[in-house]
Amino acid sequence: MTTFEDLGIPAPILAAIKKVGFTTPTPIQAQAIPLALQGRDVLGSAQTGTGKTAAFGIPMIARLIAEPRSTGIIMTPTRELAAQVLSTLHPLLAGQHGIRTALLIGGEPMPRQYQQLRQNPRIIVGTPGRINDHLERRSLNLANAHFLVLDETDRMLDMGFGIQIDRILQYMPKQRQTLLFSATIPPEIEKLAQKYQNKPERISIGAMNVPIANVTQELLRVSEGDKYPQLLAQLQARGGSIIVFVKTKHGAKRLAEKLSRENLKADTIHGNLNQNKRDRVIQGFRAKRFRILVATDVAARGLDIPHIEHVINYDLPQCAEDYIHRIGRTARAGATGTAVAFITPSDGRLWHAIHKLLNPGDKSPMPRTNDRPQNRRGRGSQFGGARPFSRERKFGGERAAPAEQERRRFEGPRSKSRKFDPPRAERANTPRYQSKPRPDGSPGFSRQDQRRRHKA
Repeated sequence: MTTFEDLGIPAPILAAIKKVGFTTPTPIQAQAIPLALQGRDVLGSAQTGTGKTAAFGIPMIARLIAEPRSTGIIMTPTRELAAQVLSTLHPLLAGQHGIRTALLIGGEPMPRQYQQLRQNPRIIVGTPGRINDHLERRSLNLANAHFLVLDETDRMLDMGFGIQIDRILQYMPKQRQTLLFSATIPPEIEKLAQKYQNKPERISIGAMNVPIANVTQELLRVSEGDKYPQLLAQLQARGGSIIVFVKTKHGAKRLAEKLSRENLKADTIHGNLNQNKRDRVIQGFRAKRFRILVATDVAARGLDIPHIEHVINYDLPQCAEDYIHRIGRTARAGATGTAVAFITPSDGRLWHAIHKLLNPGDKSPMPRTNDRPQNRRGRGSQFGGARPFSRERKFGGERAAPAEQERRRFEGPRSKSRKFDPPRAERANTPRYQSKPRPDGSPGFSRQDQRRRHKA
């Protein structure tokens, strides 16, 4: 069995690892740490919750100890993940008083971050947007940043951070060590690796489209109107901490308020909350001050709370890969957990994409979801396409009698707006828009008559 001593980690970091309580390296740590300690670039992928943070954090700290003038920078897609990475690194820095850290994320006051940067931090963790802000304000200097980590790179590209990452790397030395870690490695990241890495070592631990084995997945087919009652039933039947994922910020806030009115201890986290509020919510959930956390996909990555026992997908994610990250919030560090997915009749397309991701080689029919979306022409009966146009139903109702069909052929459909149509000659002599009679009893004038009088 491989131990941390076998990986060539410096003694000061080994002492910190023992204090943290790590005993055996995870597969991604056992493969990535020796390569990174040799100065190699690494392109690593592993399932969520398998210890990627320590896999790049330990080599970074080792290099900063060996090179007192160097600094390291870690970029993440979300504020929560950045804060989580930094909290994981702090115990590993025990005894390293010369290595200060800075957290550069949006939603926090700039003066606090200015104060951190004035202390010359050697480990900088942040999101691309706020890091770019400091570079433009010249409050951040990356001239000695010889160690770069891009964490959850696929998510950063999905969120449109590619241009900002390019700008940040222009401020860094070209001779540097670059580590890219993610749960999935799509072709876009492989192109990015060719652009910014030097002959990287490719590490892949497990299948990227397979959730952690300790997660028990359950499907619940419900109607749209029955989702909330079913959610209440699931919450009452399950114990322990639960995350409920929804699609929108407004939906998360509204659902948390409804659950609170049911005397259920619940709170919410979404993108509209400022960073202080987000931190308070996460701290409260971690301290078990409430049992249910209603969240958008802002919490799908980076939220590492060991006591989460259940994940409920109240709304399916718009991106199939996010399903794996969502259910990866449970069964952390070898524990077991349950993931429930609500599937409504309108979720057929989303569930089809998730099913294909989880079962790439499975050619058996997809589990039925009673999905019949409307107006999907050309999709075929597999997707419940729209009913083809029927000429005999053009005028509504069932098929008309032969006599009625003969009449329609020559006269056209009867008007539904008027019960009686006066003869054409009679309509021609009727003034349009006749005004009301005058008080003296004389008839009023039509608008046509009024226009003629006005012109005269």
